[in-house]
Amino acid sequence: MKQPIHEIEVKARSGWPMLWLVLISQPLAILVFIWTLSAMNPLLSGFYANQHAMGRDAGTLGSEHPYFLAFAIVSFVLFELCWFIWLFGFMIINPNEARVLQLFGTYVGTVRDVGFFHVNPFFTKRRVSLRVQTFETGLQESGETKNAMGQVVQTTQRQRLPSKVNDRDGTPIEIAAVVVWRVVNPAQAVFQVDQFEEFVQIQSDSALRSMASQYSYDNPDDQEHSLRGHTVEVAERLEKEIQERVALAGVHIEEARISYLAYAPEIAAAMLQRQQAGALIAARAKIVEGAVSMVEHALEMLNEKKLVELDAERKAAMVSNLLVVLCGHSVPQPVLNTGTIHQ
Repeated sequence: MKQPIHEIEVKARSGWPMLWLVLISQPLAILVFIWTLSAMNPLLSGFYANQHAMGRDAGTLGSEHPYFLAFAIVSFVLFELCWFIWLFGFMIINPNEARVLQLFGTYVGTVRDVGFFHVNPFFTKRRVSLRVQTFETGLQESGETKNAMGQVVQTTQRQRLPSKVNDRDGTPIEIAAVVVWRVVNPAQAVFQVDQFEEFVQIQSDSALRSMASQYSYDNPDDQEHSLRGHTVEVAERLEKEIQERVALAGVHIEEARISYLAYAPEIAAAMLQRQQAGALIAARAKIVEGAVSMVEHALEMLNEKKLVELDAERKAAMVSNLLVVLCGHSVPQPVLNTGTIHQ
């Protein structure tokens, strides 16, 4: 990989003095040319009169006329050509923009100042935006569609096509990310890569795929980072990977975060059942834990207040009945004993 191009910041001269010079020189040149023609008219008339007096015929007069008339015309044409070329040296630089100057293939420098300037008209002036830009990976935009009559049939639409990749466990998922970036080195953006905006988008999608394959979609144990459970850590990792890939293009990544995350459609239903089963197991475990605590508290209170003496068999029956009542999925139907508890 080539070494990055070091930016050379140059100061361009103001374009206002050159603009006044260009505007004034044009009418002055026209006036001088007209004055020259009018001044040469008597001279030419006297020249041709002398030639006739000397008996020269009209055929030879055209080859002996003064050369300063042709010189005046050629000079005026050359001035107009130079004046026209000089107009191409003007340039306007808006806020958060830069111009990369190049002379016949040689990098001259970068102008970052805002204003109206004039440079060598033979410079190639590449405009580079320094504004903060954003895009979403997998987002495609379709243009307007018109019929033969020129009527708009379909307006501009955006369609999200998230990247499909397997996570660390091999589960197919769909993922997309929002990337916020800006150009910090215009020279590198212009000369190091071709179409740096497209380069940033492709490298961001590649980094997202690589990062997604190193994490699990979800981790119920919460012992390791997952795509769904640790969004902050994953966003930092994604931003770092994208920055490493686009640093050559003179681009700085301001932010990168996941904007869309879901299971692939072919396994979405199965994974939903899995999540529901996991949630049900977790809920049941919480219910059992609470039920055991309530039974333990009930036995302690009965023992402290000595309301009834229970042997081991009756304690086991009481614990079983309480657990059934507390942990049952449906509302229990009680059975009342109308006799004594010993029957």
